Amino acid sequence: MSKVIKQMEMEALRSTFQDVRDAVVLSIQGLNCQHETALRAALRKKNIRLKWVKNSLTRRVFDELGIRVGADSPIWVGPTAFAFGANSVAELSRTLDEELKKSKNAAAYKDKVNIKGVFADGEVIRFEEALTRPTREEAIASLIRMILGPGSALAGCLTGPIAQVASQIQTISEKKEEETPAATAG
Repeated sequence: MSKVIKQMEMEALRSTFQDVRDAVVLSIQGLNCQHETALRAALRKKNIRLKWVKNSLTRRVFDELGIRVGADSPIWVGPTAFAFGANSVAELSRTLDEELKKSKNAAAYKDKVNIKGVFADGEVIRFEEALTRPTREEAIASLIRMILGPGSALAGCLTGPIAQVASQIQTISEKKEEETPAATAG
């Protein structure tokens, strides 16, 4: 590959991965074109792109972008494809896992599509860890629960005794109403 072509390819990789912080790294070998097209189409419906890359050029571009993955990392061994584009690494990982294990083409993907690793916010993590991370929406909901939890407990502490006093006052007033008609009858 000539130097000019390498520079063009690196510029294309730079523009593609410049804003990408979450990606799943795949190794795809022996998959026929029909199943590859089906995989791309299924992922595209969920706004996930699949891009094959040349390892040495991608490693250089990642170094420039501040994503440090050593040259001896298993991510750079063999053919490499990147899946990226979902809202979070958890959503991306769950979508890929579902497609590879539960789709109608799951048998064709077995042993031909392997997950090498995951980039989450510029760091390399295991795929199993990415599956357990919360999505953006789940993280926001959890944060809101944490914020509202103590407030609702405090409100319960404040309204609990007041509710008891109100209940006792109501009981006393009901007893007085029952006693008043009985006293007038005698």
